[in-house]
Amino acid sequence: QVRLAESGGGLVQAGGSLRLSCTASGRTFSSTTTGWFHQAAGKEREFVAAISWSDGATHYSGSVKDRFTISRDAKNTVYLQMNNLKPEDTAIYYCAAQTGSNRDATVRRKYDYWGQGTQVTVSS
Repeated sequence: QVRLAESGGGLVQAGGSLRLSCTASGRTFSSTTTGWFHQAAGKEREFVAAISWSDGATHYSGSVKDRFTISRDAKNTVYLQMNNLKPEDTAIYYCAAQTGSNRDATVRRKYDYWGQGTQVTVSS
């Protein structure tokens, strides 16, 4: 069992920045990839970014590439630095963990554990 806790959401003006954190506990050694997804009101949950714990390889959706940066510490926390935020980035942001290898990091159903989410609101 891997437990995930997100923090760092809030209200920010367009063009501003936020840094989200995802801290894992429990059987963290079993986690291979951690990803961030977001879900806007009335929409599907969508992939944002992911990072591999083995080699640090990263993946980004096209809408956030060059604005968001995913990183990890040496232990159990993954960060999502969000710069130049836009109103369309408003959503609940979830982190998720995979425990298998060679899975598509951009596909929601390939993740085994999910956090409760943190709200990000960007005002225009």
